[in-house]
Amino acid sequence: MSAEYPESRRDESVVDTLHGHQIADPYRWLEDADSAETKDWVGRQNAATDTELSSYPERAWFQETMTAILARPRAGVPGLKSGWYFAGRNDGSQAQDIVYVADSLEGLLEGGRVILDPNKLSADGTDSLASFTVSPDGRYFAYGVNESGSDWTTFRLREVATGADVDDVVTRAKFCEATWLPDSSAYLYLHYPASGRSEGTETQALGGGQLKLHKVGTPQEDDELVLSFPDDDQLFIGPEVSDDDRYLVVTISKGTDPATRLWLYPLTDGGLGEPVKVIDEFRDENVFVRMSGDHLVLRTDRDASRGRVVSSDLAGNFTDLIPEGDGTLESVRGTAAGLAVLSLLDAQPVLALHDLDGSNGRVVPVPGGAVVGLNASTKHDEVFIGLSSTTDPTVSYVVSAATGEFRALPELVPAGVGFLSPDITISRRIEPGREVPYFLISRADLTFDQPRPTLMYGYGGFRIPILADYRPGWPAWLAAGGVLVITNLRGGGEYGSDWHDAGRLHNKQSVFDDFIAVGEHLCETKVTTPAQLAIHGRSNGGLLVGAVMAQRPDLFAVALPGVGVMDMLRFHLFTVGAAWASDFGLPDDPAQFEDLLAYSPLHNLRDGTAYPATLVVTGDHDDRVVPLHSHKFMATLQHAHTGDGPVLSRIEVNTGHGFGKPAAMVASEWADLLAFAAHHTGLEPGI
Repeated sequence: MSAEYPESRRDESVVDTLHGHQIADPYRWLEDADSAETKDWVGRQNAATDTELSSYPERAWFQETMTAILARPRAGVPGLKSGWYFAGRNDGSQAQDIVYVADSLEGLLEGGRVILDPNKLSADGTDSLASFTVSPDGRYFAYGVNESGSDWTTFRLREVATGADVDDVVTRAKFCEATWLPDSSAYLYLHYPASGRSEGTETQALGGGQLKLHKVGTPQEDDELVLSFPDDDQLFIGPEVSDDDRYLVVTISKGTDPATRLWLYPLTDGGLGEPVKVIDEFRDENVFVRMSGDHLVLRTDRDASRGRVVSSDLAGNFTDLIPEGDGTLESVRGTAAGLAVLSLLDAQPVLALHDLDGSNGRVVPVPGGAVVGLNASTKHDEVFIGLSSTTDPTVSYVVSAATGEFRALPELVPAGVGFLSPDITISRRIEPGREVPYFLISRADLTFDQPRPTLMYGYGGFRIPILADYRPGWPAWLAAGGVLVITNLRGGGEYGSDWHDAGRLHNKQSVFDDFIAVGEHLCETKVTTPAQLAIHGRSNGGLLVGAVMAQRPDLFAVALPGVGVMDMLRFHLFTVGAAWASDFGLPDDPAQFEDLLAYSPLHNLRDGTAYPATLVVTGDHDDRVVPLHSHKFMATLQHAHTGDGPVLSRIEVNTGHGFGKPAAMVASEWADLLAFAAHHTGLEPGI
């Protein structure tokens, strides 16, 4: 396209002095998402992007293919809650999955009945179901709604048996579900009383959450404050009721740091007793699993980077039940027969069942690239697990906790036809210099007799494992003949807490070095070339893409950063940004400031540089990684860029960080991303 981009006003007077550095911020005005000037800028950017993409012949193919992919019938993982069976379903025509309920598994498989249709929550389909729980007596269905992709949650109730709405509403909640007390009279939630607007476009820093108790049928203003930390607004509170109904188990964490404190509130007829502080320091990750008599069963990484399962007394003294092994413990659930344990063995899931004392481990051979749901209860024999592959969404299984017998549940998926995913080949490779593992995935009929257009994906942060799982764009890219590479970078959770620590704080540059090393290895092994290599990531992965394209613009033909954290000197000032200090550090600290400045994507773009063709994507209602990051990055990139490839913004209206996005929007966004990548890497879809 022409180098004439939409004009972005530069205010050269905005300069901060930070730890002895003069930091210019000429596009700070874009931080105000609601200003007329920003809205006008967004409109002009979107218009320019649409004009450019409309000229790409690849766009129609990918739009048709993505529409077909999202039109496939699908279903979520069943759950058994208080005597009722639930599952989400979509016949391929709905913007949001519909929740069905039945009083037996067979009834659910036969169809069940609708308990909630999120497509009726808003006219444009952008409101979505955030979570739902059921009161222990099976009467109430408590569901949280996110509006326009925002993290803000409103809780409502309806009767499970009749589907009738209950006149009971709780607002201004975040990062929680309704946690019911055993007598079904009340539930707990995390309340944020004074944190800006709840429309999803606010940028105000998020204050501390309050754990509150809401009694059904009473006004929210009468809710009881259970726990808050007014002196530390970065503490997050997670409640759950123990499986024996004796305790309210409260997990306390500092931002996104995995280290946790663990308190038990005895549940009495009169309410909550004084807390027993089982673990009261931020030292290790400690996740409550279930009770075993008077002891707690926990998943912990104390003295075990890959995790272990322990029995803990109320004083926090641990005894091994399942010692650390070769796999990384991802999740542990209580079952009627003991424990269901999900591990990652070289970034690939393994499900095993154990007795309560950790003995008698046996693997359940359910296949899949990633586990998308594991639902179990100490009160029931049935364990439900959902797995995805790179090209196909969830396949669910029911497993007997007692015997390990399992069967697939294809009946959950509504009848219908749709896109048929291509046969693929997945190989496991390691970049030898830094020993970075990655998945190399291609259509089964392709050979590597010549370099091919390749899409490389990564994340590398917050101890989140990245697996060979399903994302709607993957089957389209593979069907088009592209190669897909999924990287396992330091900072992620594939190999335990040591792997995470190797890619955070002062070590964050190692994540970018890992990604660059894989890109170089792909070129050295002639899988692809720099002219054929596209990179993609979202959120922390958007930061990854922004950082590496700034550091090595010569290595990549295309960059696709999505909802990325781009301004590493001001991220902590907006919404929940300060919570990310566990991985990033804080700019207020002089030493951490130097680390952040060294890789901040916004601050490492250089005038007169030829950058990869870039399509930045964000949502105007993203109140997790606020869109100002993408806006300022794009304005700076358009000012600096001298290359032939276009650098453009795609800003979705009335959507947020990505959760609950309507199917048509998902299809459209992926179509544009893949068409852009194909156009600038030479991939000709359909050939």
